[in-house]
Amino acid sequence: MALSALLAVAAIEFAVPPVRVLALTETADYRHEVIPHAVSVLRQIAAKEGFVLEVTGDSGRITDGNLTTKDVVVFLLTTGDILNSDEEAALQRFIRSGGGFVGIHSAADTEYDWEWYGRLVGAYFRSHPPVQRARVIVEQPTLFSMRHMPVESWWEDEWYDYRQNPRGRVTVLARVDESSYSGGVMGEDHPIVWQQDFDGGRSWYTGLGHTASTWDDARFQLMLRDAILLVARRDTAK
Repeated sequence: MALSALLAVAAIEFAVPPVRVLALTETADYRHEVIPHAVSVLRQIAAKEGFVLEVTGDSGRITDGNLTTKDVVVFLLTTGDILNSDEEAALQRFIRSGGGFVGIHSAADTEYDWEWYGRLVGAYFRSHPPVQRARVIVEQPTLFSMRHMPVESWWEDEWYDYRQNPRGRVTVLARVDESSYSGGVMGEDHPIVWQQDFDGGRSWYTGLGHTASTWDDARFQLMLRDAILLVARRDTAK
């Protein structure tokens, strides 16, 4: 066989398959107006990066059969009790088999009656003041999903307070500075982005994502792309 043919065969054999993502937008309580825009941005990221993306508002897609075709599940601005017991079990098996989870903003306002999910996300939502500008401080600038984020940056968003501080159970990537806005109740230590290895899989969460301006920000888009790569175990990618 000619060298060119051998190289072509080798390229096929060692080609890295695309990251396969299921994004769930189902809500049982408050539904964010930004969801359609967020889906549009996520589709743009997927198209640019070559991700295979399925977006659904139906938690019935959380099945063993469908999740075996996925690397990452994104809870995209979900709220309330959206999963039945079969869907909960399927998501749990997916994570335990090494799957990745990305939670965005109100993913922390979801599944309050399922303690395992609370640990998967890292914390549950408690309250928030009105949307306003605040300063975000990156604590782990060398870690993969933070590599395109400035150490300090300003964002207009809805700043979630959480029922418990996740620090100590997760790796905090960034915190929001409560002295830079009004109405925060967590104090000086207010994590807003974090990651963890959890129950066989990987989990990443950000409290950002309420506003269209956040979704339109290239820094947020790069962070989200890298979060998906991270939990899909592709964090050696460019």
